[in-house]
Amino acid sequence: MAISGNPKKLAQDISNGFQSLSPPGLKKYNPADLKIIMANLTQVQREVRQVQVPLEEVLMLKEKNMQISRLNQALMVLRSYCKKMRISI
Repeated sequence: MAISGNPKKLAQDISNGFQSLSPPGLKKYNPADLKIIMANLTQVQREVRQVQVPLEEVLMLKEKNMQISRLNQALMVLRSYCKKMRISI
């Protein structure tokens, strides 16, 4: 099944906590779609990491760290799913 909508928007939704990736949810995507999702997750991860947050802004710093954590978790789920299904990414 093709990715519905913009894959970058999917990655941004994952970073904001509106969506999450799980192995049963990844079954509907083909290997090409999984590669696109991974590329967009890493792109959004780079964008989040390059945001400069002042150390005085504790809430903004916490939000940035949560976004990075969600993206890392989604990438880990995606990589383990691809490894289990023997899909090269």
